[in-house]
Amino acid sequence: MNDLRTIWNELTSRYTENDELIDELWTEIEKKYTAKKRHYHNLTHLEYMTDRAIKHKDLLIDFDTVLFSIFYHDIVYNIKRQNNEQKSAEIAYDRLSKLGVPAYKIAACQNQIIATKDHNDNDSSDTNYLVDFDLAILGDTTENYKTYRKKIRDEYSIYPDFLYRKGRKKVLQHFLDMDRIFKTKEFYENFELPARENLKTELQEL
Repeated sequence: MNDLRTIWNELTSRYTENDELIDELWTEIEKKYTAKKRHYHNLTHLEYMTDRAIKHKDLLIDFDTVLFSIFYHDIVYNIKRQNNEQKSAEIAYDRLSKLGVPAYKIAACQNQIIATKDHNDNDSSDTNYLVDFDLAILGDTTENYKTYRKKIRDEYSIYPDFLYRKGRKKVLQHFLDMDRIFKTKEFYENFELPARENLKTELQEL
């Protein structure tokens, strides 16, 4: 895994020399993603996504913006609300503005974050890659997928099994009903079939 703090420092230092601000914003990210109820949507998830972004860097048009989107896409995560992505995009707008990131990059970042809500195909290839990085766990090994399943259940621990199963089945079916879960050629070829097998297995076991 890559060191997130190092990636953050290198990324933000390309836009500002204000080390105090860089540290302040990192502290906020770290605090949000290490909250007690964050069993899956935490720093490990960010590491998982940044690993994939770095691996596919040559295929990205705007690597920096994708990294910013990764850091901020789940900064707001409340299982009881449906507007997490919108709120996360709003925070990204404010924080990236403070860093001096150009407006067009901020707008792209906001669009990418909002795209992680429905995971639909997008005109922007970078956005499609970001969404695929976010969903890559679905097509990971059976063992890693089982760990992911458990962590998601832990995040929704306030709900009894019968309610959780109902909601989870809906989510799983949503992905299975998609023509393509993964929107980019690379991820579709490598993760689509394993993802569908993992999803079908979970659905059958619920």
